[in-house]
Amino acid sequence: MDKLLLKNQLCFPLYLCSKEIIRKYTPLLNKIDLTYTQYIVMMYLWENKECNVKELGKTLLLDSNTLTPLLKKLESKDYITRNKSSNDSRNTIISITEKGLELKKSALAIPDSMIKCVNLSDEEAQTLYKILYKVLYNIEKEEN
Repeated sequence: MDKLLLKNQLCFPLYLCSKEIIRKYTPLLNKIDLTYTQYIVMMYLWENKECNVKELGKTLLLDSNTLTPLLKKLESKDYITRNKSSNDSRNTIISITEKGLELKKSALAIPDSMIKCVNLSDEEAQTLYKILYKVLYNIEKEEN
């Protein structure tokens, strides 16, 4: 087996799937004026309501160079607030606003649209989910 053939690379179909899935998300997210990265930040905040920037970056694997302008944009749309922590001024606390919570209603149909798009059975989707998270875990473990 030639290890350098594109068709033999695990990374290539992962890259293509990621690229194509985000492309499919784009028109759905345009309707609610979010980019994909803004969407995953909002999903995290819909679930958690508040977090610090470090926690958010670690969870979403986003560095501060990506996160800072993204958070500024979400703040300018009045979806979040950013405030220095009262315990430690080096930490910034991100909180979802009422307008940000309201946005969730507009996003409710997006997951169902994406499930139809990828056309996997529930069992296939769960298997893929488990495998992808295993890959992420193994990569993170290797780095530490």
